Amino acid sequence: MSDAARPPRHVLILGGTTEARRLAAALAPDPSLRVTNSLAGRVAAPRLPAGEVRIGGFGGPDGLARWLRAHAVDALIDATHPFAGTISQNAARAAATAHVPLLALRRPGWVPGPGDAWHRVTSLDEAAAALPALGTRIFLTTGRMGLAHFAHLADLWFLVRSVDAPEPPYPPRMTTVLDRGPFTLDGERELLRTHRIDVLVTKDSGAAATAPKLTAAREAGIPVVVVQRPPAPEGIPVAPGPDEAVEWLARLFSGAGAR
Repeated sequence: MSDAARPPRHVLILGGTTEARRLAAALAPDPSLRVTNSLAGRVAAPRLPAGEVRIGGFGGPDGLARWLRAHAVDALIDATHPFAGTISQNAARAAATAHVPLLALRRPGWVPGPGDAWHRVTSLDEAAAALPALGTRIFLTTGRMGLAHFAHLADLWFLVRSVDAPEPPYPPRMTTVLDRGPFTLDGERELLRTHRIDVLVTKDSGAAATAPKLTAAREAGIPVVVVQRPPAPEGIPVAPGPDEAVEWLARLFSGAGAR
C-alpha cells in the first residue's frame, strides 16, 4: 500500500495537561494522522485540544485495551498529569495487552534553588503530618481531589486553590480560590501576603504555569512541602516534552514498529 492510499495512523493521547494540548496541536494538522484526545472529565469546563475528543474513563486497563483494538489505535501517548498514577499503570497494562506502542510524556520535575526551604514527602498523608511543625496558615495547591487527607487538621487554616469548587471532606477552617493557571509572580506574592501564608504545599508537577508560587515562597522565606511524583511505569519510554513525542512518533511510523 502506498503512503497516499494508507489510512491515517491513529494516535490516542491520554491528555488533560498543557503538554497534551501542545502535542495535539502539533499533530492534528498532519493528514497522515488521526488524533484522538481522551480527557478524564474531572474538570467541569476543560480546555479542549485539537483533534477528536472523548471524555470519560475506559473501565480500567481491560476496557482501554478493548478500545485500542476496536478503534485500531497505532500509538498510545500517556500525557496525563504526573500524579495520575492509576491511569498511567492502566495505560501500560492496556498497551501491552493490545500490543500498541506506548510513550509516557512527562515534563521534568522542579529543582530547588538557593534559598529554597523544601520538605520532600512521598504522599499527601506525609504532607499533612508535616504541617503542624511548620506553620499554621497553609496555602494548599495539591488540587481538590486530595483534601480529605487534610480534613483532620482542625487547628490549621487553609487557603485552597482549585479549578472547580471542592467537595467535602475538607479542612474545617478553609478559604477557597477558584482559579486556573498560568499564574503570575506578582499574583502569587499578593496571595501569600494577603492571606499571611506561612507554609506552601504543592505536588511536584513541574509545570511552568504554576511555578511562580515557588519563587514567591522563596522570596518570603516560606517553607514548601513538596509531594514527590510517582515514577512512570517500568519499561515505558519517557519523553520530556511534545517535541520529543513528535520525534518518537516519526521514528515509530517510519520504522519496523509501525503497524
